[in-house]
Amino acid sequence: MSERPTQDDFGYFHELATRWSDCDMLGHINNARYFTFDESARLDYFDALIRGDEGFWKRSGFILARIECDFISQVHHPAQLKFGFRVRRIGRSSMNTEGGMFVDGRLAAVTRGVLVWFDYERNCSAPVPDAARRFIRAREKVAPEES
Repeated sequence: MSERPTQDDFGYFHELATRWSDCDMLGHINNARYFTFDESARLDYFDALIRGDEGFWKRSGFILARIECDFISQVHHPAQLKFGFRVRRIGRSSMNTEGGMFVDGRLAAVTRGVLVWFDYERNCSAPVPDAARRFIRAREKVAPEES
């Protein structure tokens, strides 16, 4: 596992409260919900970019290619989650993301994903547009690696 992020690594946070339905039989937040929390943060992170483009999801946009999670500590309901999200690397057609889920200032989980910029009309990957690169650079506290 790579180095664990801290709250200082993130320039963007998505805050949400756990729900009773997030719990499993052991009384903690079910592991599958962590991917839902990452999805909520990811879509909120990109919301202004998505809203600014009527063709997003129709002609082009990103698509999730990979997602993983390191579970650091249990989370019990009720809890207020502070989910940091960032793009760590922008490649030609893909982006590596990282999420840090914090509860009371403590890191509870780390998600890592790969997004691919996708041409939905031709059903294939496409280069990350300059507008998306500028959007990401402006949001990030730590500049993403670019290749």
